[in-house]
Amino acid sequence: MSEALLRLSGIEVTQLAGAIGSEIKGVDLREALDDKTVAVIRQALLAHKVVFLRDQQIGYEDQVAFARRLGDLTLGHPIYAAPEGKQFLREMDSRHNSRANHWHTDLTFVERPPAFALLHAKIIPPVGGDTMWANTVAAYTSLPEELQQLADRLRVVHSNNSDYTDATVSARDSYIETPYEAEHPAVRVHPETGERALVLGGFARSVVGFGPQASRDLIRVLQEHVTKPEHTVRWKWRVGDLAIWDNQATQHYAIYDYGTEVRRAERVTVAGPVPVGVDGRPGVSLRGDTTAYSQEPVDTRPV
Repeated sequence: MSEALLRLSGIEVTQLAGAIGSEIKGVDLREALDDKTVAVIRQALLAHKVVFLRDQQIGYEDQVAFARRLGDLTLGHPIYAAPEGKQFLREMDSRHNSRANHWHTDLTFVERPPAFALLHAKIIPPVGGDTMWANTVAAYTSLPEELQQLADRLRVVHSNNSDYTDATVSARDSYIETPYEAEHPAVRVHPETGERALVLGGFARSVVGFGPQASRDLIRVLQEHVTKPEHTVRWKWRVGDLAIWDNQATQHYAIYDYGTEVRRAERVTVAGPVPVGVDGRPGVSLRGDTTAYSQEPVDTRPV
């Protein structure tokens, strides 16, 4: 990222692991940020795939205002209802719904998965509750050339009725009551960086043109490569921390090792484009209409 821009902004960006993750210091999201500061955060996000800002004492409106500096917003979730008056919010509460303790890229079962996600920690267990992220660009780059060439040609069907749902969602029947499926390239071209990234994770169900066993084997080989420790970073949360990740270039896993303790965070997501493969073919929706989720209502911005 630009050293000149860093000096001008007065922000400190510290890399956390060899392939992914950085911590940003010198930013208070309660303040109105200038364009240089936002540009540094975006550059760090694109370069390091996930960034962390400690001790951000912000509320919903602050989080939404900053997220909008990164792009238009999605609604909180295509399936779960948002809290009243907070249409852009998804509450991630261990006492309700999903624990997210399965490797996944957010919401790949919709035609336009979010570009970026911002998660703000509200309640953190005294022990445990870390989150891990994996760099799907680094995973693709480190594949043998023969596997890269194969992955470049694959198309994968993602569904809300999936391994992720089976493993993490307590009210499973309500989660899959309305089926959602999308077909995406196994390798997408990142719309800003031009990098190639694997599109897999827990919502991936099958590979187009292959039978059930071959689909499982292909997904397993590529997915296991994504989550090699060399591609990951692990974050130990404190209340007030904000994590921002590039959902177009990562997977993540919320570690469920805190027993009956409570873990609660609030997520806002930035709308993303349809994933496009190496061959230029875009992803397509197969089942379920998520148009309302993916496009921010035009009349919600403050005047």
